Amino acid sequence: MTPKILVMGVSGCGKSTVAAHLASALKCPLIEGDDFHLPQSKLKMRRGIPLDDEDRWPWLDRLGRLLAMPGETAVLTCSSLKRAYRDRLRMAVPGLKVVFIEISPEEARERVASRFDHLFPASLVTSQFAALESPIGEPDVLRVEATAAIEQQVQDIRDWLGQSTFATSSP
Repeated sequence: MTPKILVMGVSGCGKSTVAAHLASALKCPLIEGDDFHLPQSKLKMRRGIPLDDEDRWPWLDRLGRLLAMPGETAVLTCSSLKRAYRDRLRMAVPGLKVVFIEISPEEARERVASRFDHLFPASLVTSQFAALESPIGEPDVLRVEATAAIEQQVQDIRDWLGQSTFATSSP
């Protein structure tokens, strides 16, 4: 069975960057979760309004269907802050591998504040940490440190998956 991989964490942890490098190294599709938010959810986030569970269920279901499509390995980026969200994805994709990129609130706020033209404002970082239920202790979870070099994070993930050495290609 080829792995389906969720790269998760709060906004600013580097999920998109790590996932893009990982997908490139594994030569597999990347599913950028933010691209699949409903228009009304994107509007809420741009206005600085945190999403609630009702906003997220249809989005998570859509992501689960995309990730569960037959085929080779695929990498999904999705904050998946709550266990219920990860469990919903696991229902769609049994054996889902979860990479948790851990970051401090201060570092996440700094990173998000430095972004330009992103749908997620720095004002929502606090709500992300308030909602975060750490996946540590859940099955098939690897924790990586957000401040480690991207190449090291990808290598750690590949080692965990049993893959060969990180190829120095860019996404």
